[in-house]
Amino acid sequence: MDAAARPEVPLPGQQGREAGEDGGDVPRPALVRYALGSAGMGVYVTVPGLLLLYFLTDTLGVAPWLAGLALLVPKAVDIVLHPFVGSLSDRERARRGNRLRLLAAGCALAPAFVALFAVPAPVADRPWAAAVWVAGWFVVANALFASYQVPYLATPTDMTVGYHGRTRVLSFRMVVLTVGILVGGALAPLLAGEGDSVARYAVMALVLGVFTAVFQVVGVGGVRDLLPAGAPRGAAPTGRRGPGATLAEVRDVLRRNAPFRLLTLAYLLASTTTHLVLAGLPYYTRHALHRPGFTTVLMAAFVAPALLTTPLWFRVSRRWGKQRCLLLAQAVFVAGALGLGAGDAAGPAVPVLCTLVLGVCFAGLQLFPFSMVPDAVREAGRSEIERTGAYTGVWTAAESMGAAAGPYLYSAVLALGGYAAARAGEEVAQSTGAHTAILLGFTVLPALLMAGSLAVQLRYRLDAQAARSPGPPPAQGRRKAPGRGRA
Repeated sequence: MDAAARPEVPLPGQQGREAGEDGGDVPRPALVRYALGSAGMGVYVTVPGLLLLYFLTDTLGVAPWLAGLALLVPKAVDIVLHPFVGSLSDRERARRGNRLRLLAAGCALAPAFVALFAVPAPVADRPWAAAVWVAGWFVVANALFASYQVPYLATPTDMTVGYHGRTRVLSFRMVVLTVGILVGGALAPLLAGEGDSVARYAVMALVLGVFTAVFQVVGVGGVRDLLPAGAPRGAAPTGRRGPGATLAEVRDVLRRNAPFRLLTLAYLLASTTTHLVLAGLPYYTRHALHRPGFTTVLMAAFVAPALLTTPLWFRVSRRWGKQRCLLLAQAVFVAGALGLGAGDAAGPAVPVLCTLVLGVCFAGLQLFPFSMVPDAVREAGRSEIERTGAYTGVWTAAESMGAAAGPYLYSAVLALGGYAAARAGEEVAQSTGAHTAILLGFTVLPALLMAGSLAVQLRYRLDAQAARSPGPPPAQGRRKAPGRGRA
């Protein structure tokens, strides 16, 4: 049966409570509370990506290659961790009717986030020890973040809304996520200053950690309101759980659902690109623009446009479809990244303008892939919907891999260029090769990565079918076998 004609599958406890095609009857107060949970998530996905590599190389004196490893290894753990958390959330939903216990556990993220930057003086004096400290707490923080993020992102799929309804739900989340990214991206560099002391970084982490915790708790309430307790409980998945079983499920999800596989690969490359830009921004403003304090300005220029353009992207997608809008965002991002290569030759105006263009594209790069994941899961049929957590676990693992690969690639370029690390308060003259690496790593490399993401995304074919779907009528009719979607 074609995906366009197959009805949406209602989830337990939602029969007779179907949402409209555009999600317009989803209670707005609950939707707002749900979206507010993304404010804290925005801080965590932004601040380590923006400052942690720079904190290691220019405050703790860790060599670029070692700093890159300190960020890469913890994220490699996420390849297993996130899918495992996803499967665990599916088991929780089957047993209890919701995923709220994992969400609540993830609210303990703030202390680990603070510890990430609060490196004790005896440890900070030894670059190797400092790298191990940061890597260890990064693993802990990532585990707590996964406990929150994975079940949180399963909510739009757990709801019964149609093609445009899922974009509407995710557009609310994207606007608030942007606020969190803006708060973290603009405030963190101001609080951390020029990276002249570990203490300033610790204060920054404490302030933003409190912000994160408050909004995480609000988000738990929003999820509870959107998916009321009392949904019928199903049979919990059986079988041995562990790294081997989790990796097998990852392979199964990617093998059985071709549209999801393409989305994941394209988003992995896009996530790598955006996190590389975040990691490289402090180096670019200090060494290419010779304006260290400009990090906050460009970060605001990168994030702020999403507040205005996310609703516009949603409206345009109702006419063009998500796929076309996403391809447009990817293509323009490539041009904007290359434009940053002008550096300070024409003054600050060109970098700011190019960064604004990247910000408009960033809104689309976040909104559309996340709203297309539920489309791909529901296209696969009822059995795949019942393991939504496994899908979101694989998806967030890809996002986490991109968050690691971006800074690592940039650190590798710095190392190849001969970039010299420094301790807090030290001034180190960088070589011509280091300056070249800083600029090319921030402009040409992101453009190439995003071009690769666009090339993969061009192979995605589900969107045209999903856009023709009449919405979520009551469950009836024959279901298509899982994993037979065309890509």
